[in-house]
Amino acid sequence: MIVPATPPKVRVVTLKIDDKDLSAREDETILEVARQNRIAIPSLCFLEGLSIWGACRLCVVEMKGSSRLLSACSTRVTEGMEVQTNTERLRHYRRVILELLFAERNHVCSVCVSNGNCELQSLAQSCGLDHVRVPYRTSVYEVDPTHDLFRLDHNRCILCTRCVRVCDEIEGAHTWDVMGRGIGCRVVTDLKRPWGESASCTGCGKCVQVCPTGALVSQGTSAGEMRKDRRFLPYLSQMRGVR
Repeated sequence: MIVPATPPKVRVVTLKIDDKDLSAREDETILEVARQNRIAIPSLCFLEGLSIWGACRLCVVEMKGSSRLLSACSTRVTEGMEVQTNTERLRHYRRVILELLFAERNHVCSVCVSNGNCELQSLAQSCGLDHVRVPYRTSVYEVDPTHDLFRLDHNRCILCTRCVRVCDEIEGAHTWDVMGRGIGCRVVTDLKRPWGESASCTGCGKCVQVCPTGALVSQGTSAGEMRKDRRFLPYLSQMRGVR
C-alpha cells in the first residue's frame, strides 16, 4: 500500500510592519500580510488570484538591515523581519514611478472612459500627484476596436500584464501576450492579430475586468462611463484553487 506523503508543515513567523507586531505563515508575502492587517501598500500589477509579476515596483518597502528596497508582492516574510511601508523615501520613489507612468503614455483622465474608476488615477490622487516633472513622450499609440464586445487602447496601457495572466491562468486561453522590449512593449492578441480576428479569445471579459486603467474597456463606453465589476475579483482566487 502506498502511503501518501505528509505535506510539510508551514511554520509561523513573527515580524513587524510599521512597528506593529504581527504573525504570519512563512509562505506568505509582505504584501499579503500587510493587507490582511489593513496596512495599505500601493500596487498596480499585483492582483490576488494571479501569479506574481513584480513589475510596477509601487509596492516596494524598506526592511531593517537592508539598504535595498524590496517588492512587497514577491518577498516572503521571515522570522524577526522589520518592515516600513510609508517612509519619506518610499513616498518619493512611488511618486517618481507614477510620474513616469503618466509620461510614458497618454493618460488624459478627463477624456478617459475609466475616469473615476481607474487604479492609476486613484494612486496618483492618494500620492498628491498634481503635475509631472519629466517630459512626456507624446507618442500616439494605436487603438484596436475590432472586437465586437471590447476595445483595446494602447495609450492607456501600463503593461501590468494582468490581462495576460488572467487569460492564461484562469481562462486558459492565453490569447494575450507581451511583444517587444523596453518602451516598445505592447500587449498583443494571437501573435499581434487584431483582437476581433483572434481565434483563441473566448469573449469572457476577464481581461477587461482586471485591467487597472482604461486600456481594456467595453465597446460603446465614453468618458467616465466604464465601470469594473469588483465582485469579479474573488472569483480569481476561487478558480485558481480549483485548478
